[in-house]
Amino acid sequence: MTLELHADPIDLTAALVDIPSVSEDESRIADEVEQALREQTTGFEIIRSGNAVLARTNRGLGSRVMLAGHLDTVPIADNVPSRREHDSAEGDILHGCGTVDMKSGDAVFLHLAATVDNPAHDLTLVFYDCEEIAASRNGLGRIERELPEWLEADVAILGEPSGGFIEAGCQGTLRVRLTASGTRAHSARSWLGDNAIHKFGAVLNRLAAYRARTVDIDGCVYREGLQAVRISGGVAGNVVPDAAELDVNFRFAPDRSVTEAVEHVREVVEGLDLGFEVTDSSPGALPGLNQPAAAALIEAAGGQFRAKYGWTDVSRFSALGIPAVNYGPGDPNLAHKRDERVPVEQISHVTQVLRSYLSAG
Repeated sequence: MTLELHADPIDLTAALVDIPSVSEDESRIADEVEQALREQTTGFEIIRSGNAVLARTNRGLGSRVMLAGHLDTVPIADNVPSRREHDSAEGDILHGCGTVDMKSGDAVFLHLAATVDNPAHDLTLVFYDCEEIAASRNGLGRIERELPEWLEADVAILGEPSGGFIEAGCQGTLRVRLTASGTRAHSARSWLGDNAIHKFGAVLNRLAAYRARTVDIDGCVYREGLQAVRISGGVAGNVVPDAAELDVNFRFAPDRSVTEAVEHVREVVEGLDLGFEVTDSSPGALPGLNQPAAAALIEAAGGQFRAKYGWTDVSRFSALGIPAVNYGPGDPNLAHKRDERVPVEQISHVTQVLRSYLSAG
């Protein structure tokens, strides 16, 4: 058996990292997690859904907390197996693929499942597959469709890296493709054509001058952003282009719906002769920190919390009416990098905070 749930969660993180689990290749790690939960925990109902492992207690306690984390990683970049070293500035550091995103969070959850002896809440654990690839493959989405009763809770904690801070809710994201058309001509006789790329001049000026809205929700300050992220057009170095595309990404605060976000982008480009197509969208998640179970978590963390910038699967929980936060070790800026690494002190800190929150008395 590879995984020792009663071991220090730092060592458990290393053991998880040493099991390669690139998206769509999670069967071995799911086997190991399932076996460890069955053999080393008590009071849990445990089931398997593809390469996801789910476990829950049914002690009849007054509230239920869900701990959720994905088992997969991005492709390995010569950074497995794990290694540990000392850094003069950061202390002891654990290196390896998934140390940040998010096997350290998984290790904390597994360790606590085996070692919290006096729980204050019933627990649901969800370790799922295929988070790092297309949303249609996401194991959490499959569980929502096929086993919705397993996603019922008073609060959900997603172990995504947050630097040891509670990051509440998340931004929504919207991608819009603007298109322009013109008339092709030889660039030596440009007056005979109509340059499609030039038609983006006005919208680029508007985007450059855009002032992002800032909104405070439950004490979490979300700052929006509207940016051009891709432009394409042209067929040759001597041809006036007759078609061009501009992709715009809007990161919006969770008090807006996707529909409201789309309408806002339409307002920004209003009056311009451009095609408008929504190519991707995901709603944000409200922090819900005024809910009792979430407020108790903030108290356990010493009142330290902030808004989540970016989109995570907490959006799925929010859509189900479950207050959700991101809380895990690791700097999210180091996720997916060749030198992915986590200070081991953060693993210990997150474990301590969650143990206090999950334990009675």
